Formats: sequence, structure tokens, C-alpha cells
Amino acid sequence: MPMFSLIFLCAALLGFALRLWLGLRQMHHVAAHRDAVPAAFSARIDLAAHRKAADYTCAKTRLALVETAIGTALLLTLTLGGLLQAIADRATQAFVPNGYAYGLTLFALTGLVGFVVDLPASLYRTFVLEARFGFNTMTPTLFVSDLLKQLLLAALIGAPVLLAVLWLMAHMGPLWWFWVWLFWLAFNVAVLLLYPTLIAPLFNTFSPLEDAALKTRIESLMARCGFAAKGLFVMDGSKRSAHGNAYFTGLGRNKRIVFFDTLLATLTPPQVEAVLAHELGHFKHRHIVKRIALLALASLVLLWLLGQLIDAPWFYAGLGVHAPGTAMALLLFGFALPVFTFPLSPLTSALSRRHEYEADRYAAANADADQLVGALVRLYQDNAATLTPDPLHSAFYDSHPPASLRIAALQGGTA
Repeated sequence: MPMFSLIFLCAALLGFALRLWLGLRQMHHVAAHRDAVPAAFSARIDLAAHRKAADYTCAKTRLALVETAIGTALLLTLTLGGLLQAIADRATQAFVPNGYAYGLTLFALTGLVGFVVDLPASLYRTFVLEARFGFNTMTPTLFVSDLLKQLLLAALIGAPVLLAVLWLMAHMGPLWWFWVWLFWLAFNVAVLLLYPTLIAPLFNTFSPLEDAALKTRIESLMARCGFAAKGLFVMDGSKRSAHGNAYFTGLGRNKRIVFFDTLLATLTPPQVEAVLAHELGHFKHRHIVKRIALLALASLVLLWLLGQLIDAPWFYAGLGVHAPGTAMALLLFGFALPVFTFPLSPLTSALSRRHEYEADRYAAANADADQLVGALVRLYQDNAATLTPDPLHSAFYDSHPPASLRIAALQGGTA
């Protein structure tokens, strides 16, 4: 076995073992605290809701472990098992090797394999797990409709983007990776600008916020914070799930504030204002810009790395392929990268948590900290989010601080 094959195999198996260990820790920790509501929440959340959150968390974690096992098996089958090479051989029979049609076919067939393998878990999550805990409101018809729309978008947007990347890789010389990086940045900015008005409405209906009193309260908050948005909208999230949320979308003058209808149905106006103040905090501290800058830097480094690997025979052979090329290099790099970067997850989670604390402090200064605490507790309860996650599992997977730490910081004025 080539040395890189051995390194890749060990990294993939160790990554699976790490994920398995973290998942088992999470389930054990949550189950151990299932029968006692943490003291800080005992006045707000009853034991039944706490137990539901524990059971829901364990059920999601079990499914995630099954998906991890399937995903690892599929990864090794595609690479070291030779399935990706077999797909490449089939594409070569129909099209000129390393041509544009060949590249599109290679990506399409590989994506189809992944789609078929992932579909059972997606169906189970939506129609069994989520339904069991009272969250799923999606019909089979809507599920199929969403899939068809996603496939259509992949064809209409993904295919031209892939063709552009393959063209740049073939025609821009040794510095192709830099030109691909510039194109990728421009594409992502375009998506941020166009998503609110062209893509999101394909899946949901966005209606202007009609509650006059709430609208006045929100507009007053935005005026105090010096924030301007193109509109306040309510999204019909309830047609898919009972989970609630709120978010900003878009860039520049195209920014929108979106509330799930499920969130407005459960929170009071002062709580909605506090949640929005938190989201405004992300903009005030330029978290989105900072994350885009960080992702831009990371993507530049990764594309440079791919530029060093694309002509290395050991890279292809080590991943079970003997058909080098631009499209194949992109696929293999995409498969290999998560294997080696997963141990870095706590770093990105820590940065995200820092941003959440900063946004909480901003909300406490510009709205009512107690109302934000009330909103967070209600959201944790309504979404059946556990109050007692395993700290190590949370460090790897959670972009937000645990509820106990976040609320303690707000109540102590140190968020």
C-alpha cells in the first residue's frame, strides 16, 4: 500500500474513532443528567421538557453516529476501494478524458452516489426522528419538491460554476489557483447578494411583518443602533418544522431581517427585540465580514495547496486513482480535506462562540438582558436543545456557547 494511502486510511479511521468517542460521551453525559433540571433553569423549565431535550439530543446523536459510519465507509469505498476510479472509467468511455463534459459527468455521478447513500438517513431524520418529537411538519410532497429544486439549482448554478473553475484551471497557467480563488470569492459575494431575492423565495414564502406594534419596536431598535435593512419579513418556517429562528441575510443595501413564524408565535415582543439586538450585534462587530475574510484566507491557502498537489502522482495513487486531471483533483481534495481538518474544529467553534458572547453583550447594552435570557430559555425549551451537553463534544460541534455559560454571562454582566 502506498505511504499516502496508509496515512489517509489511518487519518480516516482515527477521525471516525474520534467522532464515535465524542458522540458516546455526549449521549452518556446527557443521559446522566436527564432526571434533574440544572438549578439555574429549574424555575423556567420543567422536568418533562428537560427529559424531552435529553431524549431528542441522544436520538440525534445516535443518528449522527450512524451517518458518520456510513460516510466513512463511502469515503473509503470511493477512494481506496476504487469506486471513484470506476466512475472515472465510465465517464471516459462516453467523453474525452479530462474534457469539460467528462468533468461534469464525474462530479454528477459521484454526487448521485452520495445522494442515494444519504437519502435514507435524511428521510429517517425528517419523517421519523423529527416527527417523533413533534417537530416535523413537512409533507412527503414538499420533501420531494425541495429535492427537485435543489437538483435544478445544482444544474443551473453548480454546473456553470464548475465549468468556470475547470476552465481557469486549464488556461491560467501555474497560478490558476489564484484566479480560481478570485472567481470563488466573487461567486460567494454574488450568492450573498442574490440569495434573499432569487433563491430563498424558491423554498419559502416571505411576507412583510404586519404586527404594527412589533414593527415599531424593531424599527426603534434599528434606529438606536444605526442599522438600516431593506425590510422586515416573516418566513413560513412552520411548513417544514416547528423549530424557531431569526436571521439576517444579504449584504449592503440588500440586507433583510427574517423571522420564522414559529418564533413570533412563541416569543413576546420584548423578547423578539432582544433576539434582534443580538443579531444586530453581529453586524455591529462586523462578524460576517470577519468570517468572510477568514474564509477567504483559508480558501486561498487551500487552493495553493491543491496547486502543489495537482501534478503529484502520489496524491492520486494514494487515494486509489490512476486517472489524474483537474476534475479528479478537485474531487479528491474535497474528500481528503475534512479527514485532516476535523481535529481543528474546536478552533473554529471557539471563534464562533467568542462572536456570540460579543453579540450578547451588544444586546444587553441596547435592549433588555433579562428579555434575552427569557428568549434564549424559551428557544432552548421549544427546540428541545439540551441544557447539559458534554463539554468536549460541545467544543467540537457547537458554534454557540452552552446555555448555562451563556445565560450566566448575561446575568452576571460579563457576556
